Amino acid sequence: MIADDDAVTRSGLRLLLGAQPGITVVGEAADGVEAVEQARLLRPDVVLMDVRMPRRNGIEATRQLLAESSELTETPRVVVITTFENDGYVTAALSAGASGFVLKRRPVPQIAEAVRVVAAGEAILFPTALRRMVAARPLDSAEALPRAALTDREEEVLRSMATGLSNPEIARSLTVSLETVKTHVGNVLTKLGAQNRTHAVVIAYESGLVVPGFAE
Repeated sequence: MIADDDAVTRSGLRLLLGAQPGITVVGEAADGVEAVEQARLLRPDVVLMDVRMPRRNGIEATRQLLAESSELTETPRVVVITTFENDGYVTAALSAGASGFVLKRRPVPQIAEAVRVVAAGEAILFPTALRRMVAARPLDSAEALPRAALTDREEEVLRSMATGLSNPEIARSLTVSLETVKTHVGNVLTKLGAQNRTHAVVIAYESGLVVPGFAE
């Protein structure tokens, strides 16, 4: 489902994404209120959510939508779509539970791939942009990592997550099984109290576990 207040953008994305293999656009929303309403009705796998929208912005819509998980059979994953990679609102959206973000200027096949990756349970991360946003707009979770008591291997997995590596890529880099990586990722999320792996990475940057230049 596409949520964007610009009708031309919605129509263009619907036409172009709908032509991509494996993707069906089930609906549109022109603002944050309508986005939540349509998601309740249509139960999409992924919501492509603009940030700046009338009535309710994409951040609040994301927070409300994901808070209603108990009322939905399948909670949709949210991908924030924005014009600028240093948009400070995006960090707040990640904290609200979005699974990642993608830039509107990216080629449609890349936006489509972001939708597929998030639908499969992974996250879309751009570490350089994320570092800039965290530095400009720190969240309230900066003290979470020192209290989390992560093991050395869990910290290693979190560092790998911060570079944007997927679970299979982490498994290859650490020479462990995919199931082992999934277990470590689950432990990291639980110990950090993070809604998803994207939020865990934000916490890693804020706490200083990952520093500027690490993922270059």
